[in-house]
Amino acid sequence: MHANLFFKKCQRLQLTLEKRLEQIGFEQKNDPISLYERSLMEIDSAIRIIKQEVSSFEFSTVADEVCFFKEIKPAFISQFIYFSKLLSVEAAKPNAGELSLKEYFECELEVLKNFYEDHMDFYEYYRRKATYLDQKYFVRNQFDLKTKIASGLYDYDEKFATSHDHLISQIIANDRLEKYLLKSIAEINVYVYEKITDKSPLQWSASKSALVELLYALHNTRSFNGGNIEFSEVIKFTEKSLNINLGNFYKTLHEIKSRKINPTKFLQHLSDNLNQSFQDSDQ
Repeated sequence: MHANLFFKKCQRLQLTLEKRLEQIGFEQKNDPISLYERSLMEIDSAIRIIKQEVSSFEFSTVADEVCFFKEIKPAFISQFIYFSKLLSVEAAKPNAGELSLKEYFECELEVLKNFYEDHMDFYEYYRRKATYLDQKYFVRNQFDLKTKIASGLYDYDEKFATSHDHLISQIIANDRLEKYLLKSIAEINVYVYEKITDKSPLQWSASKSALVELLYALHNTRSFNGGNIEFSEVIKFTEKSLNINLGNFYKTLHEIKSRKINPTKFLQHLSDNLNQSFQDSDQ
């Protein structure tokens, strides 16, 4: 079979696979675990077909072999890596609230960053679309021990692998995974923001200085987080929860402390009012 016919066969297989993955995505959109598992089965079937074809195929030119291992094969393998990682991420997601989930996604991003740092030289080679090492990187049985190669090289099928084609597949998959993780983090940020900033049915109708006085009294008695929180954080949370701007609360607090008569007049008012209410209810 001529290389052009073989490449066209691979392209048809890739188009068929993409349509099938799109169909599975529509059918299983509400069940990510099943979506990823079924997608992996489809990708695996396609990879087995091209593996069987290329294992007995002799490329007539180095350029054709480089084209297959640098462009065509990674288009399939990257899909498998990507969906495998999605399945792993989805299956291991913590069920402990949005902030824990955000931290989990951020840790996954750190893994991608570490991979990039470990293969920075090859990333640069690939991103710049360089070709001067292609004959060593993307031709079977042509690896150079002086270049950085994967430790598991000898575990590869020598008829279906070169020294660096797997790295391209990993880079493509990582790029997609990075977008997925960043999108997931952005959605959590939006959700948390909207949850916090939803307009509260409660509106503070006393003075702002009265609210600062109350909050400071609660903060000073370690009523929030056992005292392990800054007063400014208490103010920020209250502002968001009650949709109010307390302005320069430190200045307000200073003014409260500087009152010559009854600095805690709002707290005194609360105490007097509550006592009166209890007395009235007993009568």
